[in-house]
Amino acid sequence: MVLNDEEKAGESSEEPKGQGLSRKNSHSSMCPTDDDEEEEDRKLELGPMVALKEQLEKDKDDESLRRWKEQLLGSVDLEEVGETPDPVVKILTLTIRSPDREDMVLTIPENGKPTSKGPWFTLKEGSKYTLIFTFRVTNNIVSGLRYSNTVWKTGIKVYSRKEMLGTFSPQAEPYTHVMFEETAPSGLLVRGSYSVKSKFVDDDDKCYLENNYTFDIRKNWL
Repeated sequence: MVLNDEEKAGESSEEPKGQGLSRKNSHSSMCPTDDDEEEEDRKLELGPMVALKEQLEKDKDDESLRRWKEQLLGSVDLEEVGETPDPVVKILTLTIRSPDREDMVLTIPENGKPTSKGPWFTLKEGSKYTLIFTFRVTNNIVSGLRYSNTVWKTGIKVYSRKEMLGTFSPQAEPYTHVMFEETAPSGLLVRGSYSVKSKFVDDDDKCYLENNYTFDIRKNWL
């Protein structure tokens, strides 16, 4: 959410976790969102979604294929695997970590609209901070999960970014993704209220959450 760069794309420091069996990851995973007006439309050519249980059952009598699938899928939790092909991704929390204060842990509502009156949170101008998301994946593998974020001040777009989170297998425990550290801008002109639209989408451009909220930049932490 740094605002002193007009456009900035971040790359995840984590390796993608897990892979699909019937689908290939695209090198164009960082495809445009609604807010990426300056980029070309790119179509991803992916194979059909297949239920993970079906993939695990297929060719189960072939010992070499069975071992290959076990190696490829790694730590898939079979209790979290469903009969339908669509993955289920639930974004749970947003943590704002800064060396200047205790962690702010914010629960993300399922409809993506925080109910608190006023700003969802406040950043101190000039402070360093890191965004940390937790999320759960169930039912099937999600391929190319990515995060996009666009910020406006008084109706003018001041910042936009995208970040690849990776490919994730179903498991009971939540995943944690740590963004790179950023620095809030400082000065009288940058103080005030900002509106944000963030999204979590996959390689099929399926949106799992659109989060709309406001935040403030102030002289001091609240």
